Amino acid sequence: MADPRMADQIQRFIFDRADVRGEIAQLDAAYRQIIGRSEQSPAVQQLMGEGLVAAALLAATLKYPSALTLQLQSTGPLSLLLIQVGSDGTMRAMARTRGEVPANARLDEQASQGTLAITIEPEDGGERYQGIVDLSGGSLAAALEHYFAESEQLPTHVWLSADPERAAGLLLQRLPGPDGGPARDEDAWERAGQLAATVTGAELRELSADAVLHRLFHEEDIRLFEPSPLRFGCRCSRQRVADMLRSLGADELRETLAEQGQIQVHCDFCNEPYRFDAVDVEALCVDPTTRAAPSDTSH
Repeated sequence: MADPRMADQIQRFIFDRADVRGEIAQLDAAYRQIIGRSEQSPAVQQLMGEGLVAAALLAATLKYPSALTLQLQSTGPLSLLLIQVGSDGTMRAMARTRGEVPANARLDEQASQGTLAITIEPEDGGERYQGIVDLSGGSLAAALEHYFAESEQLPTHVWLSADPERAAGLLLQRLPGPDGGPARDEDAWERAGQLAATVTGAELRELSADAVLHRLFHEEDIRLFEPSPLRFGCRCSRQRVADMLRSLGADELRETLAEQGQIQVHCDFCNEPYRFDAVDVEALCVDPTTRAAPSDTSH
């Protein structure tokens, strides 16, 4: 049974006497809300859950407020997995498939010849960063560990788990010693990794963060920080959809309207429908530069 204190959140912790830090992320209602808006198979929903937790763990390692996008693309059954997390904890996910995605298979079989791109966009308008790794490790967690080794050059362990109800993950990271010197506890990194490797997926999903960390590291000096909330949030809007439709051109819009009687667009992330009738379409077809300026005369 899940701990009643569980919530949609991520929590950071550090080893007080060693150069090791970590994060534990748990998704409950927000996860069900996200996967409930799509019609995907259980295998794809599980991958979406792992991806959501992975993106939250990655975003929490960033030094500055940034939007993070995790994008998996492949030629296999799972053609696209796209996860986005904002610095305010809002998250959304979508997936596209080619046929049935096999359950209980390696990720490089579900998404053959795939790559994982991680894009970071600072909210202050700073330089955009993107790192790309392959999926040869056989799991999303392995791909993330490869990313940290290649891009950040920080030894990192990642554990991810998802079922139809909840998703959770744990990240451990070895930090440089103080001022670039030797580590304060040379054995701490190996010890922490061995302890963390004993955690089960069920424990990550069903126990509170406090309980998981006590179970793993009760003999270590751990400092646990205040949790940050995670929640579903989609950035779609009628105006954004209208701008996209307008870019298609008046001829294509009128042709689609004549064929279908209306234009209907569903958001790929939240499945929200946006409908445009004949009046709406004609308004989209008007060149904004030719619209009459507002009159100063009162009527």
